[in-house]
Amino acid sequence: MSISLPRPKLKPGQLIAARQLHALGEIMALPDPNQLIHLQFRRFAGCPVCDLHLHSIAQRHEEIVSAGIREIAVFHSSADGLRPFTTELPFAVVADPRKKLYAEFGVEASPRALLNPRAWIPILRGVLRSLGRILRGRQPVTSLQSEGGKLGLPADFLIASDGRILACKYGAHIYDQWSVNELLAQAAKNR
Repeated sequence: MSISLPRPKLKPGQLIAARQLHALGEIMALPDPNQLIHLQFRRFAGCPVCDLHLHSIAQRHEEIVSAGIREIAVFHSSADGLRPFTTELPFAVVADPRKKLYAEFGVEASPRALLNPRAWIPILRGVLRSLGRILRGRQPVTSLQSEGGKLGLPADFLIASDGRILACKYGAHIYDQWSVNELLAQAAKNR
């Protein structure tokens, strides 16, 4: 099996190639001709830290939609692996188990994902939140072996209707991504 290295990191102003994404339950255009896209790269199905972040996105989803932004989360898990963990999410989720989109967008994995001290509190909060959900029967137990590994770093892209990257952020650790406030500020700044 050959390992493909990620492409260089993308920058604001670059154009992405138009394509169709196969989200769980729907096919969507990227870019979207009618609205901005917030394309965020997460880790594996059931990742407690990803779940913690996506919960904050779900809580304010109506506000994001009102700002003209379509939310899409990408995971390096299979569609079957993702489904049990995404039933409560009000936005599109894309399975990318072979990490093709990750490579194309320059999204990496690194031991620093877990080793950065700024990640430790979110890891603890995420694990406790997931444990509570598991005990209440609201989510399955996460597999100890995840597709694509456990060392993925997050990344955020705000993409205009013409495919131009308006803003992006590559995370330095597993909980280093845009908050909803930062996303909304990026969208307002780039209108």
